[in-house]
Amino acid sequence: MEPMGGAMPVYDRDTILKSVGRETLDLELAAWLPTGPTLGADVPSDQGRRDHTVLGKGLSPPAGSAEPPKEAARTPLALELRHLRYFVALADAGSFTHAAERMFITQPTLSQQIRRLEEIVGTQLAQRQRGGVRLTRAGAVLLEASRNVLSLVDQEVSRTRQVAGLGRQRLRMVVPPRLPDAFAVEASFALRFAAAAADVEIVWMETLLDAGFSLIRQRRADAGLGWLTVSPEALPAPLDVMSLGQFEPDVWIPSSHVAARRGTIRLDELARMEVIHGPRTAETATYDAWVQVLRTAESRFEFTDPPLRHSLPIALAFAAVAGWPTAVLTGPSVLAGSQPRMVRLPWPTAGHDMVRVSLEHHPLTATAVLVWSSDLPRPLQQILFDAGDGITPSASERHGGQEPAATG
Repeated sequence: MEPMGGAMPVYDRDTILKSVGRETLDLELAAWLPTGPTLGADVPSDQGRRDHTVLGKGLSPPAGSAEPPKEAARTPLALELRHLRYFVALADAGSFTHAAERMFITQPTLSQQIRRLEEIVGTQLAQRQRGGVRLTRAGAVLLEASRNVLSLVDQEVSRTRQVAGLGRQRLRMVVPPRLPDAFAVEASFALRFAAAAADVEIVWMETLLDAGFSLIRQRRADAGLGWLTVSPEALPAPLDVMSLGQFEPDVWIPSSHVAARRGTIRLDELARMEVIHGPRTAETATYDAWVQVLRTAESRFEFTDPPLRHSLPIALAFAAVAGWPTAVLTGPSVLAGSQPRMVRLPWPTAGHDMVRVSLEHHPLTATAVLVWSSDLPRPLQQILFDAGDGITPSASERHGGQEPAATG
């Protein structure tokens, strides 16, 4: 395309696509274009070099030159935090559409930035599939590194702002909604007290934590309270935990059951009953661990979901009038080894009632823990240590409250 009358031509996206071959297209321009020209585009080399000059890049080297343009040689190093944030958002959302919505950008823009990131690292990071996006092995490695980098940057920016007097350092704390009330209150009080003494702001996150504490491991939260059913050594890096006490569930059985007179029930007796507990999504760690324990007594044992997940009284009412011996199992609610007590809950409208008993030998337990990422700044870790030392199970937990709030 020769300038006419000595005038400099004006290039837009369509013009460039028609006139520039890939061998004359620098990588920054390739990232700008919605679709780069195909390799071997039918453009003469001389024409391509003139176009390269018009675009302000100077003379393009002859085809086959051993030395690439300096701009292109530096481009692979131009990795930006936004590329990592977009990539993490894509991995978390599982699709380009949902990730773009989360990041408040268009889907073509996100796709373009992911392609740019793949050019920088030199390999494919994600594969589009019918069900969404699947990371490649290289993508999984970069995802872990990206979370580490972004977490460190966010923490240090927060610390810098604190030093400059522009705000306080933050600690993102997860408190699951189904912890025993007395325990959750005492833990949150201890955390607030320790954070206030260190002039740190706590951002409370009321959400579920899975068995692997993935929210913390993926740096979407800094620390949390939760249940541990395996050895702390089995947790993946970079998690650290502090034990806060071992808890077990309450067991409610019909007053007509033989175990009701004893105030305790054996594991094999419980496994032969229908047991209302859950749902699994409420507490995956304890749910899965307790299923395995009960299957040692009855290989085909399965829990029955409660009719309404947040209502223990309704679950008890259903169990009381069931045609088959039915028990109700709560989540971890009292300290393991508490004094066995039988509590009767009458139901005037029915000819049955349910009583609370203890499991013999305490086979179903879970350890309440404070868990955090070991790469947290030391001042934030010290807050967690101080809070953990100040959390002691209350008297109501040692002897059992009158009624937990839910069954899961």
